[in-house]
Amino acid sequence: MSNKVSITGASGFVGKNLTPYLENNRLLVKPVKVITGYELSSYSSEVVIHLAGKAHDIMNVDHPEEYYAVNTELTKRVFDSFLASEAKMFIYLSSVKAVADSIAGVLTEDIEPDPKTHYGKSKLLAENYIKSKEVPRDKRVYILRPCMIHGPSNKGNLNLLYEVVSRKLPWPLAAYRNQRSFLTVENLCFVIRELIIRKDIESGIYNVADDVSISTNELIALIGETINKKTVLLNLPPPLIRSMAKIGDFLSLPLNSERLKKLTENYVVCNKKIVSVLGRELPVNTKQGLKDTIKSFQEK
Repeated sequence: MSNKVSITGASGFVGKNLTPYLENNRLLVKPVKVITGYELSSYSSEVVIHLAGKAHDIMNVDHPEEYYAVNTELTKRVFDSFLASEAKMFIYLSSVKAVADSIAGVLTEDIEPDPKTHYGKSKLLAENYIKSKEVPRDKRVYILRPCMIHGPSNKGNLNLLYEVVSRKLPWPLAAYRNQRSFLTVENLCFVIRELIIRKDIESGIYNVADDVSISTNELIALIGETINKKTVLLNLPPPLIRSMAKIGDFLSLPLNSERLKKLTENYVVCNKKIVSVLGRELPVNTKQGLKDTIKSFQEK
């Protein structure tokens, strides 16, 4: 196998996992450094994977224009460079948040996008630009919309939940009954590898998520089971919790309105389209992937 793969954002969490994964599958990986305002030259690789982007800001301290400069304008330049190059495949890592910030039912690729945050809007603008361009018949373009990605050593809400359980603190949000999808980074790497090595998967937009959704209360229990700690669930009234979160907005506390939403919202993502075209199951099941991530926190 001689595919040469250029990756932007190789130093990020996904890139640090994807690069060795592809190399272990005999693919030649070339990290590409891109910064805002820098025009890329033609690629010498057969595959371009655009991971570079500005992540969603949990603490609400970033300037909105940064999302559009990085997630939208930079993506436009990278994609234009791809079109002008000899590369045959482009994979863009977008987000389910390019479609909706919250979802009542199950998120599928057929839902009309209507993001409300600058993060989601900037990702959607990049998607729309990619879709607006005429792509030569010998090139393939994939837009992947992952849900919350996790894996060994990543930071974020999973790490916050781990700290709560490991310190034997009570979980105060047990009154919320939610279901949400997660994506173990190994499953994302698997999907990307399959797109690269196969020729039978059509260009298009694909949601990427683990097969089964899980509630936050179930996740708390799973963390306790994995690290052998007893968990305590508190059913505090949601109005009280929301008031505490609003205080956190002003005092930069661990719990703020944005983080409360992420921890308690329903966000179930359907992965049937990508699994169907792959014709095989994702290698890591939901709970095992979460357990692997949780165990990595113990090794810090």
